[in-house]
Amino acid sequence: MKEVKEIQNFRELIKVAQRGNEEHIVYRFKKNNEYAEIKYNTFKQDIEAMSTALLSLGLENKKIVLVGNNCYEWCVSYLAITTGNMVVVPIDRALPDNELELLIKRSGATAIIFENKHEELVKKLLKEKDNSVEIAINMDSIEENNSSQIKIFKKVLEDGKEQILKGNDSYEKIEIDSNKMAIMLFTSGTTNEPKAVMLSQNNICSNIVAISRYVKLYTIDTLLSFLPLHHTFECTITFLFGLYWGATVAFSDGLKYIAQNLKEYKISVFVAVPVVLEKMYKKIQKEIEDKGKTKLISNLSKISNTLLKFKIDIRKLLFKQVLEAFGGNLRVVLYGSAPMNKETIKGYNNFGIELIQGYGLTETSPVISAETDNKKRPGSVGLVLDNLEVKIEDQNEEGIGEIVVKGPSIMLGYYKNEQETNKVLKNEWFYTGDYGYLDEDKFLYVTGRKKDLIVLKNGKNVYPQEIEFLINKIPYVLESIVYERNQSNIDTMLCAKIVYDENMIKELLGEKTVQEYQEEIWKEVKKINQTLPIYKHVKKISITTEALAKTTTQKVKRYQEIEKVV
Repeated sequence: MKEVKEIQNFRELIKVAQRGNEEHIVYRFKKNNEYAEIKYNTFKQDIEAMSTALLSLGLENKKIVLVGNNCYEWCVSYLAITTGNMVVVPIDRALPDNELELLIKRSGATAIIFENKHEELVKKLLKEKDNSVEIAINMDSIEENNSSQIKIFKKVLEDGKEQILKGNDSYEKIEIDSNKMAIMLFTSGTTNEPKAVMLSQNNICSNIVAISRYVKLYTIDTLLSFLPLHHTFECTITFLFGLYWGATVAFSDGLKYIAQNLKEYKISVFVAVPVVLEKMYKKIQKEIEDKGKTKLISNLSKISNTLLKFKIDIRKLLFKQVLEAFGGNLRVVLYGSAPMNKETIKGYNNFGIELIQGYGLTETSPVISAETDNKKRPGSVGLVLDNLEVKIEDQNEEGIGEIVVKGPSIMLGYYKNEQETNKVLKNEWFYTGDYGYLDEDKFLYVTGRKKDLIVLKNGKNVYPQEIEFLINKIPYVLESIVYERNQSNIDTMLCAKIVYDENMIKELLGEKTVQEYQEEIWKEVKKINQTLPIYKHVKKISITTEALAKTTTQKVKRYQEIEKVV
C-alpha cells in the first residue's frame, strides 16, 4: 500500500494537484490544427473565474448540465460547477436529441454548458416552458449569439476574471459540503430507462485516494483521454485521478487516431476498455506474423521472462520496434468494464507494457476492486479496495453469489427514485447486480450480470459472458453474444451471434462463401463446446460482419441485440 494524501472534496483535490506543480503542463491538445498546452496555475485560475461567473448568474445550489466532447472547457466547467457549490450533470454527447432532451428535463437543470452540435436543441429548450433551463453557455462558439440567453464560454470566463479583479470573492466564501450530491450521472440505459445516480464529492475523492494506494502515477506521466468524459470510469480515472497525481492529460482526436496520439503526445498511461486493447493487440500480432517474426518474438519473450525472475528487465530494449506501435513511451494500461483475454494480457506484459485491471460501477464512484503493481491474479478483477467491504450474497454450491459492497464511495441513491434505490441499497450495502466470488486471498472474480444470467429448464445456471469470452478468442472473431432460445417446454437451447473480421478470415481461411465461413466457425465453436459441460454447449450460431450495437463506452447493448435474433 502506498502513502497518499487524504482528500474529501474537489477543492482539496485541486490544492493537492498544485503542490509545486504550478508551471507543469496539465493539458495538451490540438486547436485549429495547432498544438496547445495549459499549465496547472492557468487551469486553477480558469476554474475560479468560471465558477465566480456562474455564481454571479445566480446558479449556486442549482444543477448544470454539461454535454460536449472531451476538451479543456469541459474539465474547467466540471470543476467550476462542483467547487462552486453547484451540481454537475454530465450527459452523453452521442445521444440523439430526443433522448438528450428527456434527460435534461428529468435532471431539473437550470443551466446547460454545451457544444455547437447541440445548439438547436438548446434553443428549443430555452424557448419552451416545459423545462427549467434558463441559462446556456456554448463551449465552442467564438461569436455572440442572437439570443441573449446563449452565452459564449470564453466571454463568461473573461467576465469571471474581471469580477475577481474587482474584488468579487464569492468563490472564496463558498463552503463545500463534501457529502451532499454534487454529481448526477445517468446510467447507460442499455436495458431500462436510465437512472440518475447521485454522487458526492467525497464519494469520488475517497475512491481516488483508495485507488492511489494500489496504483501510482507520476508528474512526468501523460494520460490519453479518449473514452467519453461523461462516463464515470474516464472521468474519475483519467481526469480526476490524473489530476490528483499532478500528471498531464492529452485529448485524443478520436478512436481511429489513437495510435497516432499515443506517439505524438508520448503517452505513458492509457485508460482503455478491453475491446480497444484487443483490437490493437491483434493488429500488432498480425504485423509480426506478416514479417515472419512470430517465432523470434516468442523466443525473445522466453528470454526476457527468465531474466525478469532475476529482476533484470530488458523488454524495452528487446521489443523496441513493437513498442513503437504504441508510441514508444507506454508503460501502463488501466482498463475495466469487461474481461480481457489472458493471452492478450500476457502478450502486453511480454512487451513490457503493464496491464492493470479494475472493476466497478457508476454507483460505486466507480472502482470496487483493482490489481496493484505487484498483485495480480489472471481471471480475477483484483483486490477489493482497502476502504471497502465486499461480501457474496446467496452463494450457490460453487461459492458464486451476488457481489455486495459497502463503503464511502457508494452512491447516495437514485435521484427521485426511492423504489429503485431501496432495491439496491440495503443497510448501507449496495447490491451490484453482478455475480461473482472471492478466493482465499480475497481476489474478486466476476462471473456475469445477474440480469444476463440464463437459467436452464434443469435449473443449471449459465453466464453468457463466460462462453462469449471463449468464442471471442477465435482469431478472426471480433465479438459475440450468447443467448437462450426455448426449443420446447422441457428444453432451452443456447445460441450465439458471432461478428467476424471479413479481411482476417479471408487471410486465414481463404476466399469462401458466407455459408462456408459459418461452417468453419461452427467447427471452432464445437471445439469450445468440448471444453465445457454439456449444459453449456452452444447449439446454434449465426454470423455477421455488422458490429453489435454499443454504448459510447463500448458496452454491447445486449437486449437490443437479442431482440433482433429471438
